[in-house]
Amino acid sequence: MGRATLVHQHCAESSRGKPRIGACIALRKNHVTDTGTVSFGCAAPKCVYQETNCINMSWVCRMEFCLIMDRPRKFSPVWNNFDLVTPNKVKCRLCSTELSYINKSTSSMLRHYRARHGNEELADTRESTPVPNKQAVDEAVVNMIIKDCQPLSFVENEGFRELLKLIVPSYALPSRKTIKDLVSQRYEEEKEKTKKDLQSAVAVTLTADMWTSMNMEAYLAVTGHYVDKESHELHSSVLAVQHFPQKHTAENIATVKRSLMEEWGIAGKVRCLVTDAAANMTACARMLQIRHTICIAHSLNLIVRKSCDQIPTMTEIRNKTRHIVTYFRSSVTAKEKLTQIQQQLGTPGHKLINEVPTRWNSTYQMFERMTEQKEAVWVSLALLKPGITPLTPEECQIIEEMLRVLVPFDQATRELSEEKRVSGSKVIPMMRMLHIELQRQATTVTQTAAQQLAENLRKRLTDAICGIESLSVMTLATLLDPRFKKNGFVSQQKASEAVKRLQSECAEEMRSQEPDPREGEPSSSHGSEPSSGHNLWKTFDMEVAETQKTRNATADSIIEVQRYLAETNTPRNQDPLQYWKWNQNIYPHLHQLALKTLCTPSSSVPCERVFSKAGELVCKRRNRLGAKTLEKLLFLNKNS
Repeated sequence: MGRATLVHQHCAESSRGKPRIGACIALRKNHVTDTGTVSFGCAAPKCVYQETNCINMSWVCRMEFCLIMDRPRKFSPVWNNFDLVTPNKVKCRLCSTELSYINKSTSSMLRHYRARHGNEELADTRESTPVPNKQAVDEAVVNMIIKDCQPLSFVENEGFRELLKLIVPSYALPSRKTIKDLVSQRYEEEKEKTKKDLQSAVAVTLTADMWTSMNMEAYLAVTGHYVDKESHELHSSVLAVQHFPQKHTAENIATVKRSLMEEWGIAGKVRCLVTDAAANMTACARMLQIRHTICIAHSLNLIVRKSCDQIPTMTEIRNKTRHIVTYFRSSVTAKEKLTQIQQQLGTPGHKLINEVPTRWNSTYQMFERMTEQKEAVWVSLALLKPGITPLTPEECQIIEEMLRVLVPFDQATRELSEEKRVSGSKVIPMMRMLHIELQRQATTVTQTAAQQLAENLRKRLTDAICGIESLSVMTLATLLDPRFKKNGFVSQQKASEAVKRLQSECAEEMRSQEPDPREGEPSSSHGSEPSSGHNLWKTFDMEVAETQKTRNATADSIIEVQRYLAETNTPRNQDPLQYWKWNQNIYPHLHQLALKTLCTPSSSVPCERVFSKAGELVCKRRNRLGAKTLEKLLFLNKNS
């Protein structure tokens, strides 16, 4: 129970002690009780009904007092701008408007204050919560829809509207059409920002892939990768996810990509195009006259898949394992029994994984999970007796040895699929390490199927390495990565050829930065120029100057490259782009080549990640989503 003292205005000085003052709302006067104190038990934060005798008056006043409590309590800051006139009515101190006060709710006061006095701060001498403005809440709603892949109609959901009404009662939620307009506005702003970043970049590498939605609509995705020349950080941006209704011919794909490059202002900056091994994508790169490299993730997938398919024993074990996994994933009884056995054996409660025929790593994951759960699977099948033959101990041993052979490929696939770090320069060194690891694993496995797998992988990997070490994009990236340089190559002959190619590129870079010899024509050393102004030796002098320029650039490039290669390699966990940021003044021409080369990703996985997000957007709840709106939402989701 709180306590307070009420003091008459002209009696305050004569009162004993230091009584605290409370205002009488009804008469706008101050009163003091005959006892000096007033007890109350009202739960209201400021006011209480009391019947007291006023010492300085001859009558008893029944009224409502605003009391200052001995123990402070939390109250809404809106009371600093309102007075309680009657138990059911309040009055605004700023504009004298009277409002209803029912059930001790301050909602009407808050709405009035924000509507009439929104530009004035809500004064609060105690704890207060800032009220966000409408524009900030609108932006937050748009961000939620973009990041969480929510439908635009989410703002019309009853539960969401009730939630916002509870949190921000005065906020008017925008309509679906308004949200769509806000998304379009944000798209245009982000597009202009991305376009400026791309146009300021030294070079850009594109990745592209095709996708078909659940509505059987084809889309072409294109992503751009570049290095910021100021911060030397690697950036990736989605440039387009365009509806592609026409035939998937190389000519049609090239036309769309050419249009995109012109739209983004990077037609002369595209350094390389990374795609899968499809014939139309390869032909498209030739038509655009852009260097082309095949996605290393697809290359590894083909190497492992074809190597596995050549082993009948492994094919039989795969089919058997897939049959077991399908049974446990399709039967409720089997699934519950497996969970029960896992708990009894203390095995991790993981679900079995089924393979996807087009992805070798799904086969690896299926075998890995089956090896982990083999005891629980054996016991469950023995109790259920479904007529399915379990894996034998010998087959489980074959699986374990094959996993040892395949684990380096799984690690390489994961590492080469990164977007945030330089990956193109890792391809050749990674292939070399896979080759070394295969040779080591071949001496440790004892099962015939595992030995055959290791041998098949070694042969196919050797052929792939020979082709990759001949690609100028990959070889230059490896040499310009200070972590690898020539040490990343399997063939030292290929490494020497790559060094010569780097020297040639460096010389070309030097010549492009030197002034044109025609800008300052040399004067004749013998005799004076004819009065007609015609110089007979002009062409000869220009040829000599161009030859001298070529000789100087070639010699200087050799020196710069040799100095760089002679340095000690940097640690493997160091960012190569930061190395070039620190050494751009020491190797200025190699620095420019590094910015052009190290932006190339090793795979087209960035496009596949865009399509994974597109699959979340195009679903049964929003199967009528327009192609333009889909592109805007994906662009903002991946680029914001």
